[in-house]
Parts: sequence; C-alpha cells; structure tokens
Amino acid sequence: MFTLSHAIAVNPEGAEIILTQEEVWRGLEMKAENALPFVPGMAKCEVLERGKGWLLREVIFKGHQVQEKILFRAPTQVHFERMDGGGFIENTISTSDNGLLLTFTFGLVFPGCPEGSQAERDHGESMKGDYIGAVAATLAKVRAMKLAGTL
Repeated sequence: MFTLSHAIAVNPEGAEIILTQEEVWRGLEMKAENALPFVPGMAKCEVLERGKGWLLREVIFKGHQVQEKILFRAPTQVHFERMDGGGFIENTISTSDNGLLLTFTFGLVFPGCPEGSQAERDHGESMKGDYIGAVAATLAKVRAMKLAGTL
C-alpha cells in the first residue's frame, strides 16, 4: 500500500477570504455528497446509500470507477474507505501553531504493483500531484462558495 500525507494551510498568508473550521467542514460534507464541483478529473459521483454518519457512493476519477464508504467524524475528519479493498483517503481539519490545516492522507493499493516495489512507489508518485491538487481545489471551491453566499 502506497501512503502519503500532505497538509495545506487553510488560510495562508495573504488569503483574501478567511475560512473557519465550520466552513471547511461544511465544504468537506458537500464534497462527499457531490465531488464533481470540487475535484478536477472526477467524472461521476453518485450516492448509492446513506445512514447516520455515513454514505456509500460510486465515483469515476481519471477513468477508475470505485465505490467508497464515507464516514463523517464531525467536525474534523472525513474518511473514505474503498469497498474493493483498494485503500483509504482521509481529509482532516486540525489547528496548529500556524493556524488551521487541512491534511490529506491516503493509503492506496495499485493492482499489478507488488507491495513495497519501485513500481508501486512510481505509480503513487505519479498520482501525488492529482491528490494534492484536489485538496487545494477543494479549499478554492469552499472560498468561492463563501464569497457567493452559497456555503
């Protein structure tokens, strides 16, 4: 399983629109429901089932279709578990000495890549930019929604 964790400042120096933890949390909830406006490269996002504190959705991202069970750990973490055993993704809101952070962590299994192999590392590194970009795109969308009054 290839793992990566990356934290991004929610309100970097010079940010014109300052987000609160509650606003980031609301954005993460909205992204779980419908990721299309938040994640470049996402072609499908359909909620299949829902329950108290969770939902099951099907997504197509960069041509790969997966079902994910999403657990909401309000008000700090959204956990995405791939139903095919392919791994997990977490979005975690935290406070640091430098302000509010949004940390993205993933652990993914790549079919055809032996665990711990150079092929696995290469494949993971090739995807790194897409996943880190999705975090930045999420915050940009939340800021735009706050500005538009739709958050």
